[in-house]
Amino acid sequence: MSLADLTLDRWRALDPAAAGRIAHEAAAQVGGRVVLLDTVEHLGGPLHRVRIEREGREFALIPGGTVRLGFDPDAFAATPAQSADYAESVAEGYGYGQPDLTSYLAEVLSPLRTATLATVLMAVEDEALSDHPSGMPDALAARGLRMPRADEWEHACGAGAGTLFRWGNECPLDEPSYGGSGGVRHEPNAFGLHIAYDSYGTELSADPTAVHGGDGGEAVCGGYGDLLAWLPLATANRNPYMAEFVYGPEGEGMYEEFSTRPVLSLR
Repeated sequence: MSLADLTLDRWRALDPAAAGRIAHEAAAQVGGRVVLLDTVEHLGGPLHRVRIEREGREFALIPGGTVRLGFDPDAFAATPAQSADYAESVAEGYGYGQPDLTSYLAEVLSPLRTATLATVLMAVEDEALSDHPSGMPDALAARGLRMPRADEWEHACGAGAGTLFRWGNECPLDEPSYGGSGGVRHEPNAFGLHIAYDSYGTELSADPTAVHGGDGGEAVCGGYGDLLAWLPLATANRNPYMAEFVYGPEGEGMYEEFSTRPVLSLR
């Protein structure tokens, strides 16, 4: 079986020895070495985690297959604190006229859907851009890398969880969504990625209509409210308005403020 065809369900069903063989095969394909192979509890069962070091950068194995992505309004129930916080945002003129939080989330997050994805290696840490985003694909290709596709980023972040954030449906409203080095947003996700960890971040994918993992601080600086300041870290958040800014003339000269998460394809 091609490594690219490895599905998340199949990966989870492997015993540790078989997972180890696949990890070393993936490392050999890309000229790297396995630096971490462990198993964690995720969604009520075991999940193997692999990190491969290549040319000084660590990559996590992201199993693919047919996966479920996007925000499911039928599976989300706002807490009283979330509803109250959103009501305060609406009173301040935010919320796009949506009367309740679930309706707002359904409008601004990517829709519920399925996608079929290849298994890839994705950088554990995002990489700052030094050139205009339009030149990033060529710069990565010269190193044997590419930008993630939007669905790949979303799957890698959520790891099949289906919750609003990669760690669950709630966020600590009394804590900032940016800065620092502790708290739930800085913990590695189920695949071992340091992802969606600072709302001031802005990760780009190969889709120029979407950004991920942050909004450059727009919601915080704009005073949108505590929950809406955390929302840029939601797995399904794509913020097309920020993407338009990043890829437009206003984004020129701000390249160091943006990042991407390099991907190594497998065969």
